[in-house]
Amino acid sequence: MCMKTKNLINIELFRMIHINNVPHILKYGITHRYSKNSNPDYENIGDISLIDTRENKKINVTNGGSTIIKEIKLGNYIPFYFGVRMPMLYVIQHGGNFVEKPIPPSDIVYIVCDLEKIIKLSQEYYFTDGHATDNLTTFYDSSKINEIKNILDWQAINAQFWGGEENLTIKWGKQAEFLVKGDLPVTIIKRYICYNDEAKSRLMSFGILGENIVIDQSAYY
Repeated sequence: MCMKTKNLINIELFRMIHINNVPHILKYGITHRYSKNSNPDYENIGDISLIDTRENKKINVTNGGSTIIKEIKLGNYIPFYFGVRMPMLYVIQHGGNFVEKPIPPSDIVYIVCDLEKIIKLSQEYYFTDGHATDNLTTFYDSSKINEIKNILDWQAINAQFWGGEENLTIKWGKQAEFLVKGDLPVTIIKRYICYNDEAKSRLMSFGILGENIVIDQSAYY
């Protein structure tokens, strides 16, 4: 599904992972859990109950209209966010819900990719305007990709504060996702974001060039 894209420059995608998963990614790319190249020792950092919910949740793709274009299963896709410092990260770092244990920020790494480069791989993809498991969220297919800057709430995505009942709409919109089917080659990774020098040293020990690693504590809680 190759198509011309416009107005997608500078849109980046972010995937949070445990730093221990990086060596496998460097060898096999970003793999889906059911891939033949999946990591048998993959370390989850998210909410286990949410991961299970996503696994078999069926979604109607409507492009914002009343007609169902396609039904997809959420668990068949690799998810990315459009920004950093997501609500889920707060839970990952501090514990709560069904996160098994708090994860220190030095163990959490962002993989950063350019949206345009992933699209050029011609793999099946969709994007959402809010949290993927929320019933109010709309799913869009590739025919709407050139409208993404108008569809998503970028102010919410980039918001630093989202807590409280008064900010539920911001919290929902901040968690918009990009979903891609199939494994992704390591070559599409633009850079890595980590918390401190210790994490950067670990990433470099895996073979990542220092120039491709950014320390940004503002991306964490």
